[in-house]
Amino acid sequence: MTITVDMAVAAALIGDPARANMLAALMDGRAHTATELAHLSGVAPPTASGHLAKLTRARMLEVVAQGRHRYYRLASADVARMLEGIMTFASERPANVRRAMPRIDPALRRARTCYDHLAGELGVTIADRLITTGMVELGGDSAVVTEAGRRMLRKAGILLDAADRGRRPGCRPCLDWSERRPHLAGALGAAIQKHALDSGLVQRCEGSRALRVAGEIPDILMKLEYRL
Repeated sequence: MTITVDMAVAAALIGDPARANMLAALMDGRAHTATELAHLSGVAPPTASGHLAKLTRARMLEVVAQGRHRYYRLASADVARMLEGIMTFASERPANVRRAMPRIDPALRRARTCYDHLAGELGVTIADRLITTGMVELGGDSAVVTEAGRRMLRKAGILLDAADRGRRPGCRPCLDWSERRPHLAGALGAAIQKHALDSGLVQRCEGSRALRVAGEIPDILMKLEYRL
């Protein structure tokens, strides 16, 4: 019964449009101020503060204090995974309902952040390449980085075992809500996104989860593989 009540509370919190907009904005993996989130969700700052307090008490968000400023970010990868699942479900068309596919911003479809890993066409293309080249083995709801994949990552200085031992899976599939195929999450997904950002292969777009890709996706993929 407790689990059922908790689920209902969580669903009610996410179901509010303003809070849903805030949570979606925080899927860019960064921390935002209450003022920024108020603007992104279209509500007044005092109203935003009330929403943020509720989400923080529910442990969906955490607060980071830096000097005189307070920043909000998603509390964990589990929260991000829940939100991505809801987005995927919400974008599906029921079999008995005829409606057009949801309009998706082309920039978001091309490349975006999904909390701390790459999503959209770019994320799915990277996942496909790692799987077809034997770097990652995908099976149902799980994924494993092969020894060949670990050697490749070690050459780039990415040590998955040391970086996240005991805190999160090394690699897992995450169903992409725009492409309807998996991209890669977990420690591997986070490491690839950080590598792509640090090397300038992708750049963040202000006020959006979208990422600016420096060139065509096949070319970016070749550069990413070369640097790894």
